Amino acid sequence: MKTVVDIENGRRKINNKMKAFADDFNFKIELCKPRHSFTKGKVESANKFIDWIIPYNNEFKDIDELRNIIKNINKKVNQSVNQTTSVPPILLFQKEKEYLSPLPNINIIESYLNFDHKVKVHKDSMIYYKGNRYSVPEKYINKTVTLKIIKDELHIYFNTELISVHILTDKKINYDYDHYKDIMKNTIKNTDNLDQICHENLNRLDKLL
Repeated sequence: MKTVVDIENGRRKINNKMKAFADDFNFKIELCKPRHSFTKGKVESANKFIDWIIPYNNEFKDIDELRNIIKNINKKVNQSVNQTTSVPPILLFQKEKEYLSPLPNINIIESYLNFDHKVKVHKDSMIYYKGNRYSVPEKYINKTVTLKIIKDELHIYFNTELISVHILTDKKINYDYDHYKDIMKNTIKNTDNLDQICHENLNRLDKLL
């Protein structure tokens, strides 16, 4: 898997991001041989949930009813004796919990839940996130940047460089003053009153949104 292993000179190497994840969550990664299921330490079987759900076709009205059906199937399977182990999975899970390590600090966990999202910067020096627009410095127009959500803030990166931070809002347009000023420099020839114009324009924009 590319998310776990890098290939260097024909040799497999656990990538740095995955190694950091393993260190943070206190487990060791052991690579299995490609296309050798027996090295994975488990019996592979097809996902049977779809087959189990088919008899319920057209018998549920919405997603909540479907979730309840799956929940009941899952409960039944976990309490049934497994053909391979001769033990119900729920009992094996109780035994397995004795060997599980405690979870790391909540801040470490949340850092892995913030999935990166790549977007392109538009000509107005803005990016779109969940229907709203946020500004970045003008020099990144037409560049691809990475979005990351940290608590209630939108962090915008170009490669590994943090180029902008915005508070997440419900406003459709969110301009940083310096970003807006740089854009306006290209359209206003007389820059003597540029600051005043920028402030007035942004104030009008806030009243409209």
